[in-house]
Amino acid sequence: MSRKCQLTGKKANNAFQVSHSHRRSHKLQHPNLQTKRIWWSQGNRWVKLTLSTKAMRTLQKKGLQAMAKEMGIDLNKA
Repeated sequence: MSRKCQLTGKKANNAFQVSHSHRRSHKLQHPNLQTKRIWWSQGNRWVKLTLSTKAMRTLQKKGLQAMAKEMGIDLNKA
């Protein structure tokens, strides 16, 4: 499984690490991903997803069914 949020699609960002002398080297900025079990009431079961913390907050507001529909995810396979 790649390091990517399953609901929002967030993934690592390419960036520069800049030293005091302003020498630049490449680094990756990874999103804060968590593996969560979420109750899916329409399917009447638990769904295990890898989510960013931002997606978890949005999930509380919108609900699992609405967010999955926006992203085109089939929760029966998740």
